Amino acid sequence: MSLYEKIVNKEEKLSLVGLGYVGMPIAVAFANKINVIGFDLNEQKIALYKNGIDPTNEVGNDVIRETTVEFTADAARLREAKFHIVAVPTPVNDDHTPDLTPVEGASRILGRNLTKGSIVVFESTVYPGVTEDICVPILEQESGLKCGVDFKIGYSPERINPGDKVHRLETITKIVSGMDEETLEEIAKIYELVVEAGVYRAESIKVAEAAKVIENSQRDINIAFMNELSIIFNRMGIDTKAVLEAAGTKWNFLKFYPGLVGGHCIGVDPYYLTYKAEQLGYHSQIILSGRRINDDMGRYVAESLVKNLIKADIAVRNARVAILGFTFKENCPDTRNTKVIDIYKELKEYGITPIVVDGAADAQEAEHLYGITFSRLEEVKDMDAVVIAVAHDAFLKLDKKVVDAFFNRANKQKVLMDIKGLFDRKTYQEDYLYWRL
Repeated sequence: MSLYEKIVNKEEKLSLVGLGYVGMPIAVAFANKINVIGFDLNEQKIALYKNGIDPTNEVGNDVIRETTVEFTADAARLREAKFHIVAVPTPVNDDHTPDLTPVEGASRILGRNLTKGSIVVFESTVYPGVTEDICVPILEQESGLKCGVDFKIGYSPERINPGDKVHRLETITKIVSGMDEETLEEIAKIYELVVEAGVYRAESIKVAEAAKVIENSQRDINIAFMNELSIIFNRMGIDTKAVLEAAGTKWNFLKFYPGLVGGHCIGVDPYYLTYKAEQLGYHSQIILSGRRINDDMGRYVAESLVKNLIKADIAVRNARVAILGFTFKENCPDTRNTKVIDIYKELKEYGITPIVVDGAADAQEAEHLYGITFSRLEEVKDMDAVVIAVAHDAFLKLDKKVVDAFFNRANKQKVLMDIKGLFDRKTYQEDYLYWRL
């Protein structure tokens, strides 16, 4: 009997190592079909899940309360499973080199609890070669087992889009790969249990790793192009959004928009690819150029705000500025690698003391990572400028009367920085200094 059959018959279990924005929804989806152990080192997070609380907002508290996932922070319980999925973050260091600490740590923990006959599938985004050249030796060293003889490996890049209720695990084609044909088929059949859109069998693990890292690199480059256009058109006095809407009427125009590019995928993954390229003697030109533009957008927004304060005859030093939104994307509590922090820090360099409002964000995480305590929307009064930094649904609902009340009435003009272009420009431009990318 194959491992797939044993898992379907609930004679064997599947484990999920890493229960964040990616891992937890995967665990929950599989638990609807098979027995699942959900492991994470964070005991506080595990306690929340056990109490029916979803801090990620990816599936919701009701689903967490009903799921049969066996949540645990006890690594020894991984020995009960034979099919393991590793979904831990892969961030970058301050110098933009890959930080493989989480995936290496997960490999060590799993290796110490790996049993013969297991299949290990990595989902973390990495550069080609990490699974076979870095993770496998760790698994072998910690377990005393031999890859290809005692256990098999595969790679299936995560494609979950945090905060997106349409493009989910079940509805996105899943790339799968394995170290040999037999392993590939086992992995494919197990993922087919939950992925309604079907799976795509990549010809090798390295191909699957490369496919994932270029998906986000491509998106990063396209957004960088839009950001550069925004900088140019702002100097020309042309509205970028209006230009893109006009150009978008052509059938083959790619509809990307300018914005802050943060998070743990698009703002990180290109550096994994360029790092490996440099190891092989090639220095990236297009990819790193796009990264430089996107990494600099927070400073550009802050400088534009300062220029608008001067235009409005408002003193820059000690100006009161409210930043609405702090997460790396809309309708998602995740603040990791948010580029809004760049705006915040840059404004402080000018002697401005900004306040930040974000009811959707993980306030505890923001305070831990950045030392920022959020204010409430009701506290946004007598402001010299307001920055709408994230397109949360809550901000989309703000009408002009509410926005008017945010500002200091003593100022002759109101400075509104609508980064994502949430509001109708014509409604505000008559009595505002209205700016958007």
